Amino acid sequence: MSRMKTALFGGTFDPVHNGHIAVARSASELIGANKLIFIPAKRSALKADSPFAPDADRLEMIRQAISGIANFEVSDFELQRPAPSFTIDTVRHFRKEFGSDTELYWLIGSDSVSELDRWHKIKELIDQCNIACMYRAGCESPDFSVFADKLGNARVEKLQSNIIKTPLVDISSTQIRARLKKGLDVSDMLNPRVAEYIKSKGLYR
Repeated sequence: MSRMKTALFGGTFDPVHNGHIAVARSASELIGANKLIFIPAKRSALKADSPFAPDADRLEMIRQAISGIANFEVSDFELQRPAPSFTIDTVRHFRKEFGSDTELYWLIGSDSVSELDRWHKIKELIDQCNIACMYRAGCESPDFSVFADKLGNARVEKLQSNIIKTPLVDISSTQIRARLKKGLDVSDMLNPRVAEYIKSKGLYR
């Protein structure tokens, strides 16, 4: 019997948009994940700025965006903890929840690779789960060999084995927030339920 696979997708999701959903679908399929959990962060340890939208609103927007997608869930685990969010603590939590029979994957974007060696307890994190790096089609595949001296060859090989090519979706939360601030249309970038929620709450104005 094959092991269960759960993918964990962390980020500020400020707001969650169609690009997030597209890459999550693609990564989930390529990994063969039985479940994918969105985990909105209270604040990244490597980013000084706090999210623009309140925690409860970011959580609800994800719920709206993934409604009807059978194997997608959202967790408020990091939102319930003091900031900043450390990925290793989150992975330990889900490792305890799902047990050793489940293979855990932590999804990251290729833009995070350059600072990976600065992550809190990165060696333990690599040992505890599969860090699956998503890079956009048409872009250069990430190269983890630069971390061989710091992380060791075995961990680098593990990182290289979990590289995932996802669709190129040219959408960013920063772009959406900027357009909303100017009162411009973003309906093609968001799930209609998320767009309506943002409008009803007056977010990002």
